[in-house]
Amino acid sequence: MTNANHWESLDPFPHLVLDNFFDDELAHKLAGEFPPYDSSAWHSYDNAIEVKKTLNNWHFFAPNLYQFFTDINSPECYRIFERLTHCKLYPDHGLHGGGMHIHGAGGKLNTHLDYSIHPKLGLERRLNLIVYLNPDWDQTWGGALGLWSDDGGKPGRLVKSIAPIFNRAVIFDTTNAWHGLPEPITCPPGQYRKSLAVYYLCEPRVGAVERNRALFAPTAEQSGDREVLDLIARRAR
Repeated sequence: MTNANHWESLDPFPHLVLDNFFDDELAHKLAGEFPPYDSSAWHSYDNAIEVKKTLNNWHFFAPNLYQFFTDINSPECYRIFERLTHCKLYPDHGLHGGGMHIHGAGGKLNTHLDYSIHPKLGLERRLNLIVYLNPDWDQTWGGALGLWSDDGGKPGRLVKSIAPIFNRAVIFDTTNAWHGLPEPITCPPGQYRKSLAVYYLCEPRVGAVERNRALFAPTAEQSGDREVLDLIARRAR
């Protein structure tokens, strides 16, 4: 684990990329436990700013996935990350906004800021942990996680692009973190960008933005599209 001073100095915001996050055998087991893409268990988003499917219902987690979400939300795990944040962290057992995510061909997620204050717990969202589980992913299909600088409340320049390599984890501070994958994925039929997502919370800090929903940014092509801008405004509410 990097030291806290190095973590704070990273551009465009504190983040780490950790390859070989799981034992390889376990990583393949977790990938194999994702429900089929057409399963009714998924919650689907299909609009101009996000095309993806999510699942955070523990009832649908197969044994290895269930164990992962149990372990990653245990004190033994999240206290490791307190070395970076220098504050007490709390898990979100309800996996609000987290759980399993999957993108097929055409999948995308406009650049956005995550919610700041948890709508049910009232705690501040502090860290995101994402683990990619797509064994045969070809990087030419896209799907990289982009990290953008902040330009006065909107995304500035793309500073870093992180390929969704199998068994790669990314953890980052969500305080003011513009991130996403706004370019539609071009994977062939039968291939999917799979990931696990977990969020850690802290007591709200002085000056914390009271944002209960994600704030999306339009792509350059959408910047003058009134329907898209209205959708972004509704989504933020």
